[in-house]
Order: sequence, then structure tokens, then C-alpha cells
Amino acid sequence: MTVSASLHTNRYPAPSAMLELIKPVTWFPPMWAYACGAVASGVAINEHLGLLIVGMILAGPVVCGMSQAANDWCDRHVDAINEPNRPIPSGRIPGKWGLWIALAMSVLSLGLGALLGLWGFIATVIGVIAAWAYSVEPIRLKRSGWLGPGLVGLSYESLPWFTGAAVLSQTMPSGPIVLVAVLYGIGAHGIMTLNDFKALEGDAQMGVNSLPVTLGPERAARVACIVMIVPQIFVLLALAHWGQPTHAALILALVLGQIWAMSVLLRDPKAKAPWYNATGVLMYVSGMMVSAFALRSIEVF
Repeated sequence: MTVSASLHTNRYPAPSAMLELIKPVTWFPPMWAYACGAVASGVAINEHLGLLIVGMILAGPVVCGMSQAANDWCDRHVDAINEPNRPIPSGRIPGKWGLWIALAMSVLSLGLGALLGLWGFIATVIGVIAAWAYSVEPIRLKRSGWLGPGLVGLSYESLPWFTGAAVLSQTMPSGPIVLVAVLYGIGAHGIMTLNDFKALEGDAQMGVNSLPVTLGPERAARVACIVMIVPQIFVLLALAHWGQPTHAALILALVLGQIWAMSVLLRDPKAKAPWYNATGVLMYVSGMMVSAFALRSIEVF
């Protein structure tokens, strides 16, 4: 490699490193939640494909991607312990490029949100503020094992679900839609807690009081399971009360499947957390879409 090429490599991040920084694997939950909101709105999706596509891009690659860049920048010292091969601690995103990318994507988020009308813009502002409040000092809500995952759960599930329904209908979503969106956002607190298992050592050293750090892996896993299951029970009871017994039964079947997966998880929470994310979480998000279709035919109140 020539000297000039080496200097270029050290000064500018490669596109592959920038893509890794914004973590495409994390985009699915908010994109799925936005789609659930769009379905729940009762609006004909084929007549509003533009709003659906732009909203999903905004929720996933743009806002969620921005939040990952902001988190990696603010977490660069923790990642140097937990994941030294991440783009920033490894030097593949050099200097302050991580910060600049996060700030540029924040501006892009607001611009794209404005294309979705008032509801979309307001939701985007809330999402951007939440992303920075989670990671940046002195707020850094991720230091709390209760507030941090709670904020992420609501931002990844409830906010995009609400936004999808509001943008496609261009009105305030109905009471059932808001309730179900909030319940799934609360349940996602447990999913976020399971994600914290991979950063246990670094979080303990850097003063991030995640539930695996403060409660220990076994107790934290039990809490996460309870937090995931209880809101879903409320969802299926609500659907049954609103005259949707078939959808409620499907949710019940998915809940029972998750309880089985949780029994496997609790045998060795730290080792089984990634496995649960590929099984139990899949059933969780499947229930979200089942609920969205049920909400299409529920009378507004």
C-alpha cells in the first residue's frame, strides 16, 4: 500500500465501515412496527404505497441507523472493551467521523420526516430526541437498566406503530391502536434487556447499570421474560374483549410458544440470549402483525 493510500484509509471511513456503523440488522423492528401501524390504520395500503415505503425507510435505515451511529459514538469507550472490532474503536471510522455521521443523519431524518406531513415530522422529532437522550452525556438514559430499555422499546415499537397509523390515516390513531402500540413497546423492554447480555463486562466496567449488571444474568432474564409476556396477555384479552377471538387465540398460541422458548433461555441466559432473539422474538413480532390485522376491523372509540 502506498503512503497516500494509507493516509486516505486513516482519514476517511470506507462505505462498508459506515454501513456497519448504522447496523442494518437493527432496522427491522421499527420498520415492522411502522408497517403494523399502517395495517392497523384500516387504510388501503395499495393506495398509499409511497407513504408506506418512505415511512419504513425513515423508521429503519435513517432514524434507527442514526440512533446506532449516535450510540456507537457515545459508546466508543465501552465498545473498546466489549467489541473492539466495531468501526469506531477499531479505527475504521476515524477521528470524529462517527459524530459527524450521526449529526448528518439526524438532519436527514428531520427532512425526510417532513415529507410525511405533520404527524410524521412530530414523530421524527421525538425519535431523534429519544435517540440522543439514550446515548449522550449528561442525559445518557442507557445508564439505567429500566429507563434505557424502556425508551428504546417505546421508540422501536410504539412510536413507529403510532406513526404508521397516523401518517396513512392523516389523523390521530384510535384508542385501540394506541393501546396495543404502547403495550408492545412496553414488552420490548424485555427484548432490549436480553440484548444487554452481550455487553455485560464492558457495561459493568463503564458504569452502565443494565439489568444484567445490577440483577445478574439469571434474575435479569426472568424479569425480561415477565416484561415480555404480561403486555401480550393484555393484548390478547383486549382483542377478545373487542370481538376478535380468532386473533386473540393466535396471540395466545404465540405466547405459549414464547413461554417454551423462555424455559430454554432460563437454563443459561447469557449463552441462550442470542438463540432466544431468533426464536422467541420472532414469535413476539409475529403477534404484532396479527394484532394489527385485528385492529383494522375494531370500531374506533
